[in-house]
Amino acid sequence: MMKLIHDKIPVREKIAYGLGDTAANLVWRTLMVFLPFFYTDVFGISAAAVGTLLLVSRYGDGISDFIIGLIADRSNSRWGKFRPWILFTAVPFGVLTVLTFTTPDLGPTGKLVYAYLTYNALLIVFTANNVPYSALTGVISHSPRERTILTSYRFFFAFGGAILVQGLTNPLVEFFGKGDRVAGYRATMTLFAVLAIIIFVITFLGTKERVVAPRREKLELGRDLADLFKNRPWLILFCAGLSFVTMTTLKQGVTMYYFSYYINNASLAGVFLVISTLAAMAGAILASPLAIRFGRKRLMQYSFILAAVTSAALYLLPPGGIVWIFVLSMLTEFATGPIVVLFFAMLADAADYSEWKNHRRATGLVYSAGTLSMKFGTGVGGALTGWTLMLVGYTANVAQTPEALQGIRLLISIFPALAAVLGLVAFHFYPISEDKLEAIKEALKARHAAAQKSGPEEG
Repeated sequence: MMKLIHDKIPVREKIAYGLGDTAANLVWRTLMVFLPFFYTDVFGISAAAVGTLLLVSRYGDGISDFIIGLIADRSNSRWGKFRPWILFTAVPFGVLTVLTFTTPDLGPTGKLVYAYLTYNALLIVFTANNVPYSALTGVISHSPRERTILTSYRFFFAFGGAILVQGLTNPLVEFFGKGDRVAGYRATMTLFAVLAIIIFVITFLGTKERVVAPRREKLELGRDLADLFKNRPWLILFCAGLSFVTMTTLKQGVTMYYFSYYINNASLAGVFLVISTLAAMAGAILASPLAIRFGRKRLMQYSFILAAVTSAALYLLPPGGIVWIFVLSMLTEFATGPIVVLFFAMLADAADYSEWKNHRRATGLVYSAGTLSMKFGTGVGGALTGWTLMLVGYTANVAQTPEALQGIRLLISIFPALAAVLGLVAFHFYPISEDKLEAIKEALKARHAAAQKSGPEEG
């Protein structure tokens, strides 16, 4: 039986929910922005090996998204389906973060094995935390409008975490390490890990699940996956999310290289990342009113177009064009705000669509598209970064050749622009209009009301 309570979400609960992505981004954004540079220039792993590590790990971990989604959909406790996962994964999340940025004194093979073990363990725990966290959007409220607002809060606070990471990582590494980057990274990530654990507990305590689905004790993996892969909105959102995360991973993963070797001013990287993230926050804040003005599908398309054009234009700028480098990058990041907000809000619509069409709700499984596309996108972006740097002859901690600089420029501009174009093409085929979404919502409300009268309904 589906029990619906009032749709309006208190502001304090929106803040508590949003803080959960602040905690996640204290680690996630570090992985995107600093981990490739940390592996090549601090830990001493080759760029090609790093590229392969990032790709293999992300794809190898992809199956865990489906597994966690399936299990979370069937988990029941006095705290709900999804909230307990946030609490119970908090400490392992923090511990593995520190271990991933720890550099034991090993040979080349030992370092690579250690990197694979710690990074993959962190990814699995991240999945167990983030799939249920994302699925909370679909059960905190049944209202599409409230979900969009809630997701705006989520990514406002997510970008807040990103600002902390991007603005403070380099200064904290210097402060704690005093010239020893190994010690500096370890201490910095310990600080971030402790903060993340505390914030996850706040998110657990401050949120409430209101959309309560029927118990689904019987595992029907084949049917659930068949329903998922016949869910056209989910498939298109997955493709769009994959393109989007590939785009952002390419840009952010090469930022340290870009400012260290092309601009020749590594200290500007932190300022650049903070200002760009502030622009993304502005885009996230404006996502809800812009979606009302243009409609969610059209806003998504406009955002991909802006990201593609501004990313491509960055390729034309010389090292001295700092002002325009900042301006174009701010416009690109502004475009990412609505994309990420709408992506996660519309996953709830895909869950509604699946329930409407198949008479079975699988919120956790549908939301696995979020972390799955993030993992695949970061895998593709990380692999392209590492392999491109290898192909153009990148060598850590020395002046780069013209070919290496050309590769760095392509990675921050043309390659992300192409990824944005692919996202635009995918989203052209998104089938749920605003009118259709409203009809689905009303049909589900009527179905739930009938189920309440007739008794519990099996999923």
